[in-house]
Amino acid sequence: MNKQPPLYYPSGHEQDAFRVCFETELPLMLTGPTGCGKTRLVEHMAAVLDRPLITVACHDDLTSADLLGRFLVKGGDVNWVDGPLTRAVRTGAICYLDEVVEARRDTLAVLHSLTDYRRTLYLDRTGETIEAPRGFMLICSYNPISRSALKELKPSFRHRFVSLAMDYLPPEQETAVVASESTMDHASAARLVKLGVALRAASGGGVHEPPSTRLLVTAAKLHVAGLDLEKAIHAAVIEPLVSGGSMDATMKEILDISLPG
Repeated sequence: MNKQPPLYYPSGHEQDAFRVCFETELPLMLTGPTGCGKTRLVEHMAAVLDRPLITVACHDDLTSADLLGRFLVKGGDVNWVDGPLTRAVRTGAICYLDEVVEARRDTLAVLHSLTDYRRTLYLDRTGETIEAPRGFMLICSYNPISRSALKELKPSFRHRFVSLAMDYLPPEQETAVVASESTMDHASAARLVKLGVALRAASGGGVHEPPSTRLLVTAAKLHVAGLDLEKAIHAAVIEPLVSGGSMDATMKEILDISLPG
């Protein structure tokens, strides 16, 4: 493969922990707020380790068949077609289940034999048992802050994984990411990150979600492309965070301080 790893700024020891889990064939659970770099870490390390990456965005309607595969009729013939999880196990790829807490519990049950000493995947519809080769790695992620009580991962499931908590980068590093990803000048990127940090600190009351690095990068790209900074911030940061555009007093105060006069 020899794919160039995407830019990644570590916030701690997560790269070392990822590599050790890969080498010891242990499944990994990444936790942290939305947009803090969980997916970017997986993409970066897959490239560093020279492994193919198969990503699955989990949701309420995700079934075990969506992961494992199904029989399909084509040209009068009935053929088995592997799902993404099965393809990853067969080929020794890294399989990343993004926001795994969104998936149904009965769907997650198919992961059990892959997350213990067996490292096998059983296809009940074909009767086949596939042993995961070296190079296969299972990674899941979710945001523990925004999950609902009805979408809590069972402790017995979480205990099958090495857990790695992630968070937003320190301001200086986050500024470097925003500037690099958008080509925005450093001073403007630093101002944008300062706004993000202030909004995150004020998000504890639950009125709005904390802005992710991803949203800050999007605002920076809009501004670099020619959109007024205030409009870029409202479109890329504020609107996605509040319901119907209704800002609370604290958010308005933060914007008044942060935005150009």
